[in-house]
Amino acid sequence: MRRLWMALLVLPMLFALAVPTAALARTTAPTRTTAVTRATAALRPGMSGASVKSLQQMLAALKYYPGSIDGNFGTSTLEAVWAFQEVQGLPGQDTVTAAMWRALAHPRAPRVLVRHGGAMRIEINLSNETLVLYNHNQVELISHISSGGGYVYCTSGGCARAITPTGNFRTLSFMPGWVTVPLGALYNPVFFIGTAFAIHGDVPVPLQPVSHGCVRIPMDIAAFFHKLIKVPGTPVYIRR
Repeated sequence: MRRLWMALLVLPMLFALAVPTAALARTTAPTRTTAVTRATAALRPGMSGASVKSLQQMLAALKYYPGSIDGNFGTSTLEAVWAFQEVQGLPGQDTVTAAMWRALAHPRAPRVLVRHGGAMRIEINLSNETLVLYNHNQVELISHISSGGGYVYCTSGGCARAITPTGNFRTLSFMPGWVTVPLGALYNPVFFIGTAFAIHGDVPVPLQPVSHGCVRIPMDIAAFFHKLIKVPGTPVYIRR
């Protein structure tokens, strides 16, 4: 009887200890779906607060670059939003809509263009205007780009169409800072065809293809992009 009495006394105590532990596990490790459910407000540039910070954290975890995780919806966060929308097949827009929050709950990875292209490689998808950097065959960075606008331009050397070439290339050289070329100025260019075509920072990098043929990336990403790759030698695959 003494043993039975002791067992009846101890069991409720054990149960009382187990319930808070399980609850704590649920609250300290929420799923992405739970986090998105709590933050579904429409967001746009200029806004700030906890919902913006949650957005930045989720984008960064998926390898987009929203800038500082500070709860302020600035240019870097907007460009990361564009990149995410482009990969998910959502309309490119400044507002984070309910559809985007749903996509954040169940995001899809960028489409692999060259599956055996190398453990470190750069894949540029002209159909959705994105750049994906792989390192050790894992996505390290996803960026919005602006490629060749398709218009005709003329210089003293003649006229040409603004087209970003497709094909297989490799990084050739890097030049720091602003570099002036016949068609304008490039920031931190990483050249992949002579000194004519490069991945480089510029302003602006709009949703539309507008470059002369180079691959424009946001200025904040261009500030460190060259440090993530090998120059020369990193494969660059451009597909449409």
